Amino acid sequence: MPTIDRIDGYADELTAIRRDLHAHPEIGFEEVRTSGIVADKLKSWGIEVHRGLGGTGVIGIIKGKGSGGKRIGLRADMDALPMEENTNLKWSSKIPGRFHGCGHDGHTTMLLGTARYLAETRNFDGTVHLIFQPAEEGLGGARAMIKDGLFEKFPCDELYGLHNAPDLNHGEIAILPGPAMASADFFDLRITGYGAHGAMPERSKDAVIIATTLAQAIQTIVSRNVEPLQAAVISITQIHAGSAYNVIPGDAHLCGTIRTFSKEVRTLIAERIRTICAGIASAYECVIDVDIRDTFDVLINQVEQSKVVEEVARTIVDPANVITRAQPKMGSEDFADMLQTIPGAYFWVGHDGSVPVHNPGFVLDDKILPIGASMFARIIETRMPVGSHA
Repeated sequence: MPTIDRIDGYADELTAIRRDLHAHPEIGFEEVRTSGIVADKLKSWGIEVHRGLGGTGVIGIIKGKGSGGKRIGLRADMDALPMEENTNLKWSSKIPGRFHGCGHDGHTTMLLGTARYLAETRNFDGTVHLIFQPAEEGLGGARAMIKDGLFEKFPCDELYGLHNAPDLNHGEIAILPGPAMASADFFDLRITGYGAHGAMPERSKDAVIIATTLAQAIQTIVSRNVEPLQAAVISITQIHAGSAYNVIPGDAHLCGTIRTFSKEVRTLIAERIRTICAGIASAYECVIDVDIRDTFDVLINQVEQSKVVEEVARTIVDPANVITRAQPKMGSEDFADMLQTIPGAYFWVGHDGSVPVHNPGFVLDDKILPIGASMFARIIETRMPVGSHA
């Protein structure tokens, strides 16, 4: 069985929705326009809507045929990235410094396609909770929704999410049982030295020299402190210092991220960063403030729900294109925080694209919208079949 014919019939409308969202991107907790469109679409299809969880989150509720009490959640993220777009598409971002460079506009649109199909057919026995989540990109949207009572107000027995994957081919779907994506910590290292004239370095405690020394030293943690067979990444992604050609700055600020699959390695890296910062601060007679924040948990797919995804995928795409031994990804995803509470699975939908996510030239292939929507819909029909309750 291929993608669902009824959903294929929505393809043009889904493409129009996705491109409109793409042209008007909103970053985490600012998805006011996006969540408004989502809520309006759901209401127009007769779906019960709740707003405000996690700030800009939206929940849709669809009840199927029969009296089944099973409840399944389907989740899509809505936020864009704070970066410029460089695609020159007709529907490219109209907002400077905002870009759907990770394809969340596509994920939102896929779940809308699923919502319309399920509302029209209701060919399932139970309740579907459609979870449109804000602020996935490192701002804690999942945790915000959970804190606001997501699973108390809208209980789920199972939970499913997806992501587009330009590193796979069009028509490929990947699922990995067990640990599938790394945990993430974000860190800020603030150096307070002493500024001076650029021609008089001996009078300074040069924050640039301290920052570059610190950046190099931190990179030894993975190669010299973490066991070689353990996966770990430390990336310094920002260095801020200075304002003039002839002024040695007294302050510098380094930012970055840590990715691991092990609590022990995660703790080790944080301890080593603090120790290295203390040592360098002593050596250079400066102050280094360290802030390391737990941002995402390890994303762990449950075996049962992963098997569901695999079996459903074989009915949506060529069975030969269903990848079940995908490598774990060092990228992170805050759907992991939801999976800490509810058993579920997270899978990837491949599409034609040579540019990776988070790159200014990333382009989502609209042809995968019916594939993602069909996956979600058939998961619901498979897990809550009509007639399963008398």
